[in-house]
Amino acid sequence: GVGAMTWSPLACGIISGKYGNGVPESSRAALKCYQWLKEKIISEEGRKQQVKLKDLSPIAERLGCTLPQLAVAWCLRNEGVSSVLLGSSNPEQLIENLGAIQASASGGGTSMEVLPKMTSHIVNEIDNILGNKPYSKKDYRS
Repeated sequence: GVGAMTWSPLACGIISGKYGNGVPESSRAALKCYQWLKEKIISEEGRKQQVKLKDLSPIAERLGCTLPQLAVAWCLRNEGVSSVLLGSSNPEQLIENLGAIQASASGGGTSMEVLPKMTSHIVNEIDNILGNKPYSKKDYRS
């Protein structure tokens, strides 16, 4: 009966793709108080994350969604997750992110919600690219 509320499904904007070519001056990571984010983005780990995003792009294309929508749906598809906390900077981002769970009313972007498309095959494909699937050792003593 316990569920998790996840936060930052877009990894502080990294999954949005705006940091693919460095840190734009108008981005959150360019702010002095987000120096830690800028360092993460330009680090070796950050470059590896950008490669993974490029590897995930064909999956998003096949599903007819954006990478942010794929990320939100990937979080929500976990049975232990009750909700995902979104931090949108503008109404357009919020509408795009909500496309993971609802059909697009604007005619642009996706035409169907993404969450039902998260089959076990798709999730396994994503997990193989990310290489960070948690290992769960159940304790049956309790």
